[in-house]
Amino acid sequence: MSHNPIKLYRHPLSGHAHRIELLLSLLNLPTELVFVDLAKGAHKQPEFLALNSFGQVPVIDDNGTVLSDSNAILVYLAQKYGNGRWLPSEPLAAAKVQRWLSVAAGQIASGPATARLITVFGAPYNAEETIARSHALLKVMDQELSASAFLAGDQATLADVAGYTYIAHAPEGNVSLADYPHVRAWLARIEALPGFVPMQRTAIGLQSA
Repeated sequence: MSHNPIKLYRHPLSGHAHRIELLLSLLNLPTELVFVDLAKGAHKQPEFLALNSFGQVPVIDDNGTVLSDSNAILVYLAQKYGNGRWLPSEPLAAAKVQRWLSVAAGQIASGPATARLITVFGAPYNAEETIARSHALLKVMDQELSASAFLAGDQATLADVAGYTYIAHAPEGNVSLADYPHVRAWLARIEALPGFVPMQRTAIGLQSA
């Protein structure tokens, strides 16, 4: 177990960073949150680039072990501190989790996460296309969640930690969750987990799912 707090370099409106904050809390690990001022370009300064040459949050410093990329950090934390709970070692179960980590880096990133970038940060993407991609993803997720409580089975795993934030905040990108009852029930199950912490919401986009 970590003695000193794990430093998490993050921005409070970054869903990628929230994934790490959420898992750290679910694992009950002592954490020091380090604010990175994205608006002022702090993530592109030499001091931060020394931590992550891609110039992105999140980054963790676990007592000298520095690691970036949200999915990579999730795997590291689960393997080191999760006692097999969040990333199973059995081949098929591990593959099911990995499938959703790929979705988090793919369809979630190009759908709900990008739709939210447009409204919250003014990113120059096509809103109609990203919202359409989001609904295509949500239809698949809703169908799969009709058969299981969580994305990779009957208990929460890294799949759910990686998927939660941008789906929960999809309405901020004008992506309604109203037609996806199984997705909404899944979000509620994650929010009921001991140690759950929410991400700060913005008064932008749809104000209800």
